[in-house]
Amino acid sequence: MVQTIGGIAKYSATDLDRFAQQLNKDGICVIPGLFEQKLIGEWAEAFEKLFRDRQNQAGGLAPREVARYYLTLPWVSPFANVSVFANPVIMGILERVFFQEYVMVQLGVDVPFQGSDYQEIHRDFRPLFSDQILTPLYALAVNFPLVEVTRDNGPFQMALGTHLLPREEGLKKIASGEIPMESFYMQPGDVMIRSPLALHRGSPNRTSQPRPMVVMGYVMHWLHTPKVELTLQQDYYESLPIELKQMLRCQVVEQLPKEKLETYVNFKY
Repeated sequence: MVQTIGGIAKYSATDLDRFAQQLNKDGICVIPGLFEQKLIGEWAEAFEKLFRDRQNQAGGLAPREVARYYLTLPWVSPFANVSVFANPVIMGILERVFFQEYVMVQLGVDVPFQGSDYQEIHRDFRPLFSDQILTPLYALAVNFPLVEVTRDNGPFQMALGTHLLPREEGLKKIASGEIPMESFYMQPGDVMIRSPLALHRGSPNRTSQPRPMVVMGYVMHWLHTPKVELTLQQDYYESLPIELKQMLRCQVVEQLPKEKLETYVNFKY
């Protein structure tokens, strides 16, 4: 049974089992009220400033079609937060669905603005071998919004269960209406965990305000992920316990670079 303590939802082992079962079955689960409103407010304020800075840098934003962008978050406060990237509820679910050790490889934000449109229905990863061989959950995206996600500001849309289907079969079932594209409306503090193999798309933001959605990427330890990267400053990295150092696939540098060139441009399969 979910309890609320100090306005924050607390989840039991039974709850985590249920989320893991839902993730395996549907390819997605949503954890309501996991993060504090204060934390989300701090991230939203810092993100707004970061986005303005990146707009003025050549290559500082990766285009995601019309009026939609992706940017990597720097590993600094408030984004470098153990209670977020190593949150025990999130880790508890990942440990229930990954068969081996996993690593974190990505921390970024997807943000559609007014004028954005429906993305082409796509996957973020290819299957391990082919569509004829069922792919287990070997990579997961953990998303949480920095604003309320409504019908009008670009909710994430996904076809449930399509991570278990060949791509073309899934597309046919979506086109026929057998499997609908479902919209996911979220409150600040809610967290979504999803399979990037499930067929999905971004929808239009028809409001005058951006809709930033944080994405943290976790994969089985053997997966090669050249399109995304984490860079940590050495003093911060050395302050972490050994188990978190092992969980982060990252480049460790003496000083973080002042500018970031985004390379994660091709993202659809």
